[in-house]
Formats: sequence, structure tokens, C-alpha cells
Amino acid sequence: MLRRSFAAMGTEVELFLDADESAASLLDDGERELRRLEDLLSRFRPDSELSRLNRAGALRVGPELLELARLSLEARACTAGRFDPTVHDALAAAGYDRSFELLEEDRPGAPRGGAPCGGGITVDAATSTVALEHGFRLDLGGIAKGWAVDRVLSLLREGGPSLVNAGGDVAAAGRPWPVGVETPAASITLELDGGALATSGRDRRTWRRGGREHHHLVDPSTGLPAAGDLLRVTAAAPTAADAEVLAKALFLAGDAGRAAAEADEGGVPAVLVSCDGTTTLAGGLG
Repeated sequence: MLRRSFAAMGTEVELFLDADESAASLLDDGERELRRLEDLLSRFRPDSELSRLNRAGALRVGPELLELARLSLEARACTAGRFDPTVHDALAAAGYDRSFELLEEDRPGAPRGGAPCGGGITVDAATSTVALEHGFRLDLGGIAKGWAVDRVLSLLREGGPSLVNAGGDVAAAGRPWPVGVETPAASITLELDGGALATSGRDRRTWRRGGREHHHLVDPSTGLPAAGDLLRVTAAAPTAADAEVLAKALFLAGDAGRAAAEADEGGVPAVLVSCDGTTTLAGGLG
């Protein structure tokens, strides 16, 4: 088993490839691709393509950002707006205005009020142009991380059974892989056989402003970190990008998310953990 770990996209990344040393160069390719995508898509890097788009309001972009903007629009539509890529300013207003590792433990003063979300995005494939409604900026954080995991997996799987884990965004191929999902009571082991998992939770990226704790999951309907009784949601999907969207949408939906995950038809395989520690397995898990 070949293994590589490194820090990227604000988290710890692990690459696994069930092959001999002759395939080790694929790990180099995978790490190089993830770092390239981080350079393009980070909102914290002023020279990234995403940051240049946010400053300009409209920009001719490369195929990666064009595709992610398109996918984000589709995700917003299919989640009734619960997934929204225009939460950039709401995150900054809540205090998440720099790379997470640079946030102070407890900055003085209260965060600013919620910022508007739901801004317009125009994606023109013919001209490779993305245009943003005036006053809105993009944050592609979770979906970009999941999409990058999918891209790296497509490289590794050429060498054999493989798994990519970027801070809980996990995609696997080639054979069943055991993946642990933490709950308050114990770790649940799921078998991941050609698909992906992603986790969204209010306990995963938190910071304090004026003594109060805040988290990174913005409710687009309020422009504020989401309230509710769910602590975290882990969702399964064919791709890590899809799993990221589903996990956030289920988290923000609360009780409606539980019902959607547990539906007899069209349910989502998911692990939902409430703030009181109650864990629900839905969508055929159990």
C-alpha cells in the first residue's frame, strides 16, 4: 500500500494507492494536481483565479473555474438555495475572512450582521466567462475541495485501487474501503465501494468573536452561521463534489433534511448527528 499525506486546501490530505512502488509517481501527480487546483480556487490567495474573478466581477476563466461555477449553479437549483456559492461576504462578516489556520483564537468585537446571499452568476461556456451580480463574490470552499478529490482519484485509480481523503471528503475506487465516521458514542465504519463521502458540521471549523463561537456553515436565507439542532451530517454520493452539496443541504434543512434522507424512495445514505448526541442512520445505512 502506497500512502502520501500533506497539508493542502486548509486541511490534511491523504492519498492511498494499493500498488507497488512502480506506481509511486501517481502520488506525485495527485499531490501536484491538488496543489494546482488550490492555487486556482482559493479565496484566500489574492492571485488565484477565483480571487481575480471576485475583484473584477466578470472574467474569462479556465476550464476548472468555469466547470465549478456551472456545477455550483446546478447545486443551488437542486437544493432550493440551501447550497449557495455566493456566501463569501457572509463568511467574512461572521469573521472567517482569512485562511482558517490564521484566525485568532478569539478576536475582540462582535461580528458584523449577516450579508446578503443568493447573488446572480452567469456562466458563458462559449466565451469561458463567469460574471457575478454586483456586490456578490464566490466562495467555492466545500464543493471545490470535493471536486479536487474527485480529480485526484481519477489520476490515482489508473494505478490500482485507491482512496483520497481531504479533511473528511473521501472518494474511493477499485475495491471496498472501510471508512470511519465519528459519532458521539463511537466510530461507525462504512464500506465505501466506488463512491464518496463528505461531512458538514458546525463543529468542524469554528472560531470565536467577542467570546461567542461561530461556524462556517452559512444559512443563505439569513446570511448568518446556521442555527438548528444538527451537529453534523455525513452524506454519501457518487462523487465527493455531490456528497459535499448533499451534506450541507441536509445539515441546513434540519428536520426536513432528516425526512429527505430517510425517504423510502430517493433517500440519501447519511449519518446525521444531533447536538444532543442522537445519531440517525438514513438512506439504507444500518
